[in-house]
Amino acid sequence: MDNKETAQLEKTTQIIQLVKGEFTPSEATHVLMGLINEKINFHKIQRLQIWEGNHESKTEQLDGRIQELELEKKKVQEFINLSRGLGQKLNIKGVLEIAVT
Repeated sequence: MDNKETAQLEKTTQIIQLVKGEFTPSEATHVLMGLINEKINFHKIQRLQIWEGNHESKTEQLDGRIQELELEKKKVQEFINLSRGLGQKLNIKGVLEIAVT
């Protein structure tokens, strides 16, 4: 194993600045709904793949996560609509932390 591979293995977490900046309500809607919808679709595809493998499989965990994300989507939309009504912009900071488990 070379030094580069060893250095990569020693690092167990990575921080990614996914979203950063000031957005109009329309821009914020586009960015945030896109992220949330993509995650919802990811879980729906997972659920479908499990179901295709076994029609009697339990998917409650995925169903629950999809419902959580749908609720978060509603909260985000309400918050954005409030800022839109007040003529305000939104500052969004979205950080992902990835860790080796």
